[in-house]
Amino acid sequence: MLELKGVSYQVEETGSKLDILQSIDLTIEDNKMVVITGPNGGGKTTLAKAIMGLVQPTGGQILWNGEDITSLSITERAKRGISYGFQQPPRFKGLRVRDLLELASGNKKLTRDECCSYLNRVGLCAADYVDRDVDASLSGGEVKRIEIATILARPEGGLLIFDEPEAGIDLWSFAKLTETFRLLHDRGNVTILIISHQERIIDLADEIVMIAQGKVTRHGPKEALMAHILMETGGIGGTCDFLQPQNCADEKEA
Repeated sequence: MLELKGVSYQVEETGSKLDILQSIDLTIEDNKMVVITGPNGGGKTTLAKAIMGLVQPTGGQILWNGEDITSLSITERAKRGISYGFQQPPRFKGLRVRDLLELASGNKKLTRDECCSYLNRVGLCAADYVDRDVDASLSGGEVKRIEIATILARPEGGLLIFDEPEAGIDLWSFAKLTETFRLLHDRGNVTILIISHQERIIDLADEIVMIAQGKVTRHGPKEALMAHILMETGGIGGTCDFLQPQNCADEKEA
């Protein structure tokens, strides 16, 4: 279980203090898929980074399975089964796709057939990719598919955090991403936390957390909050900017 108790994050800007997160209390039960949504600039990404350890809260506690992890490093959190997917997956010159899959699997040595099975499931011709470097020669869509493959290679259990995973990907990759989220959730034994504005991702959630101005404004079952969101926005394409139709990039795959 993930518990946030009075989590705050404050920065100094032009001589004054700015509250990015304000005493956030939040509990996420095991094996739930939770989507965090809300207006841009509301603190969603900062909250996710605080959970992963990419930023250090200036107040409050973060507990994972009853352990206070507030001051633990990113590496220590990763050892406890917490992982983070960036909006744009990083590229690593000199690191092969095979190496990335093995790191995701917990440094387990994978056979070529095992690597190929993960890559085939995301629509990549394994023979063309397994020994390629994860570098600038790959398109954004290809890197996103490889990231999806690493999700599938992860050991069961833990907490998966995704920051706007739909950003900048093609339609096929977006469909595969949502399919992967369903698969992981149905498989169980994993807690999934996703930041997203996209209705099709929000619709996958068990629960929705709405954040604005650094505060949790609503938290509850999807069925209750989805109706509220649609009412506020006037439906997809409404006046609010925090719930949008999928706008995928038209990328040419190599």
